[in-house]
Amino acid sequence: MTIGLSYDLKSDYAGSGLSPEALAEFDSEETVAGIEAAIRARGHATRRIGNIRALAARLVAGETWDFVFNIAEGLSGPGRESQVPCLLEAWGIPCSFSDPLVLALCLHKGMAKRVIRDAGLATPAFAVLETAEAAREVNLPYPLFAKPVAEGTGKGISAASKIESPAGLEQAARELLARFRQPVLVETFLPGREFTVGITGTGQNARVVGCMEIHYGGRAEGGVYSYANKADYGNRVSYTPGRDESARRAAGLALDAYLVLGCRDGGRADIRCDAAGEPGLIEINPLAGLNPIHSDLPIAARLSGLSYDGLIGEILESGLKRART
Repeated sequence: MTIGLSYDLKSDYAGSGLSPEALAEFDSEETVAGIEAAIRARGHATRRIGNIRALAARLVAGETWDFVFNIAEGLSGPGRESQVPCLLEAWGIPCSFSDPLVLALCLHKGMAKRVIRDAGLATPAFAVLETAEAAREVNLPYPLFAKPVAEGTGKGISAASKIESPAGLEQAARELLARFRQPVLVETFLPGREFTVGITGTGQNARVVGCMEIHYGGRAEGGVYSYANKADYGNRVSYTPGRDESARRAAGLALDAYLVLGCRDGGRADIRCDAAGEPGLIEINPLAGLNPIHSDLPIAARLSGLSYDGLIGEILESGLKRART
């Protein structure tokens, strides 16, 4: 079987004027090479495609593949993670991970939380601010937590994201709106333990492949999983496998949310606990990073005994099973 690889490489945007933070979600050669090696180890041929512009040109030229392993994040807009899957759907080519609807829904954290809340699953109380002035109408107990509604990799998150007062909320909202040009998600801050849960599979075959707890060291800023803490995780953050009852409840909530939202093949959910130790879903990422060394999903899987090749294999086989039916 010939499997195409679609992705956004940081190096492809060199000289574009974009900041390191703007490119944070994009991948390195190390990630693409790791995925390619894992796929080839299963006897498949691979063809590198690249980003959406490269994909569009090759489709128009008549090129095709039996399946596409897609990790392209897209450059802009709340539907950016859906762009490559939409194009592949139009050409009738199956691809890995969730469908365009689910990718767009989950990228907008406010929309995803509404679905989670309506399904009766635990998630912190929240509001979505379209303007800084709307912060004055927020009726949630402090402290609160503010971040862009449709970003990943900790973008827009720092020690200043934890808000202690109405004046601080309005100021934070104003700064985030100006910087990211998108609504701001505000939610109740959960002060308890923090977990990241990795999942593979689709529907009844979905399973938790790793639950890891996040611990902040002396160099970490603010006790939050910020952009800076993620970028320098080796010096600021440590991870341990979650195996106690709290971790099991967090993993169960993550899997329930994954299924409710209709995620498929693989993904990652972020969970924090409240003061009483009860877990709440912070967000779910159906197109999680797959760097063999640095990304949370491979780290969580590795801590639970699943190798990187094994993780990619489970994601791939879930996608191929869908493609065959």
